[in-house]
Amino acid sequence: MDWINLTQQQQIEKMDLNSFENISLCFKHSTRCSISSMALNRIESEWNNCIATPYYLDLLSFRNLSNIIAEKYDVVHESPQVLLIKNGNCINHLSHNFISMNQINKYING
Repeated sequence: MDWINLTQQQQIEKMDLNSFENISLCFKHSTRCSISSMALNRIESEWNNCIATPYYLDLLSFRNLSNIIAEKYDVVHESPQVLLIKNGNCINHLSHNFISMNQINKYING
């Protein structure tokens, strides 16, 4: 699994543009939170060539980008959090123990 690390605002715009060709999965991760680490491990261990493009945001280093994402996609900031972006819109977001590839795939595969 090859995460694209979000470190600049321009990358959010690129993630948004990508969502018109392929669903973008944005994982917002708090590196100090055990629930966030469990969610990250769950995604990585269950990924199995998911068709979404995976983006990773370190919340502690780039909280400003998380705020931009929350405003852009009209979602309340949570941590950990997964946003699924399709055609420039957030089609679903999951947080905490609800984050799993089973739940994610329900929205990606229809």
